[in-house]
Amino acid sequence: MTDLDQRLPPPSYGARASAALRRAAPALLAYAGVRALGVVVLAVWSAAAGKSPHTLLTARWDSLWYTRVAEHGYGWEVTLPDGSVHSNLAFFPLLPWLERLVSAVSPLSYADAGLVVSWLASLCAAAGIFAIADHLYGRRAGVCAVALWAVLPVGIVQSMAYSESLFTALAAWSLYAVLTGRWVWAGVLASCAGLTRPVGAAVVAAIWVTAAVRLYRERRPDPRMILGVVLAPLGAAGYVLWVGHRTGDGLLGYLDVQAGWGNGFDFGYAFARFVGDKFTGFPGALAGAGLIIGVALVVWLYVIGVRRQQPLPLLVYCGIVVALALCAAGYFGSKPRLLLPAFPLLLPLAVALARLRTPRSALVLGGVAVASAVYGAFWLNGSGPP
Repeated sequence: MTDLDQRLPPPSYGARASAALRRAAPALLAYAGVRALGVVVLAVWSAAAGKSPHTLLTARWDSLWYTRVAEHGYGWEVTLPDGSVHSNLAFFPLLPWLERLVSAVSPLSYADAGLVVSWLASLCAAAGIFAIADHLYGRRAGVCAVALWAVLPVGIVQSMAYSESLFTALAAWSLYAVLTGRWVWAGVLASCAGLTRPVGAAVVAAIWVTAAVRLYRERRPDPRMILGVVLAPLGAAGYVLWVGHRTGDGLLGYLDVQAGWGNGFDFGYAFARFVGDKFTGFPGALAGAGLIIGVALVVWLYVIGVRRQQPLPLLVYCGIVVALALCAAGYFGSKPRLLLPAFPLLLPLAVALARLRTPRSALVLGGVAVASAVYGAFWLNGSGPP
């Protein structure tokens, strides 16, 4: 037997994971650096304003609701003067479960456990975004995609005890599993995403549409694909059905809970009225113009993705995330953070940045990172991301 006849054994799982981590290391280091800058600037700004950065990151707005679910479970609600009811059933359970788990095995409070979960999940999300961009466009584009996600104006939310980072991590890795044919993993991760946020439906839709197209083209059902399709909606469906059972309203129970918060899908009518009202005076008109430009930019980036033939699961997922963010009623100040999981929008920009020389792309990203850190500190010390 010659050397040519000998076949080397395939690398072990540990070796593959180590190689993948080394490949993603520049992206993860860049991400950690940007987020560390954001936290440092927040700490300095908050100290000058006489506020606690720790409180801003762990104990305001949605983070308080998640902490209460972790500590006391479901069933707490607040009745507002106008008669509307805010119930903690609106908050999906995976983040509170993880907060409870981390707190049980460590000396951390539920709030601090939520912060640890969010920070670790944000790194996992960065790794998932890198894996997708690297798979499609190469390593440099992967690093740029992660850096762009980190420097988003509302990127400070990635460092808060919120569920956006956890959801984005699960969604990104589920979509990567679809792109690489790992259907069972895609279904499991999609089910977990569905236990994290209502927009988990976007991940399920991406799996279902991709599987349907593949089945139509190949005419041969893959058992692993079918299993992934079945697993994908179980998380979201299970929680929605449980809420319906608990409230006694059946399938409409969760929709009623969301309606109590003023949330619902109205095809963008309420948002359009909100933007239109900005043009009744000055400087409100400037804010209105900024909102229109922002929406136009989001739509433009999605159209570019379509024209450049991004893979179907990314287009389906991103399209639904954008539609749910822009076309739903509710508190309009939350819309920027609701777009955080729509990372495929950044891929055309990442490809363009990857074509620049490294010093130039680093200069661009560094400048945007500083601006993002300053804005995040200003935003969180002000109106913030409810």
